[in-house]
Amino acid sequence: MDLTIYHNPRCSKSRQTLALIEEAGYTPKIIKYLEKPLTVEQVTDLIRALGFDDPRALMRKGETVYKDLDLKSETNSQLLIQAMVENPKLIERPIVVKGDKAILGRPPENVSRFL
Repeated sequence: MDLTIYHNPRCSKSRQTLALIEEAGYTPKIIKYLEKPLTVEQVTDLIRALGFDDPRALMRKGETVYKDLDLKSETNSQLLIQAMVENPKLIERPIVVKGDKAILGRPPENVSRFL
């Protein structure tokens, strides 16, 4: 089974999620999305795989850039996705993808039932 983790090595939850995956015997493909930002299509695909209706569900609303860009009042989904592409810190992490489904590793234990 192929697994992919959208990972930020500086994030403790992301590190814990990766450790859970590896302890379960998987070697996931690791995408460090802060080093190589995602495309609009990739973010859109992740939102769909996660089963979210609103792109905001994938956003880190506590980030300064969220407030600076006044995204709280933004209603255009495409603009929210574009904001995540241009500011990858806005993307909640970690995201684990298996096939056409995905799950957020917050808390990391979420991933255990996904494996």
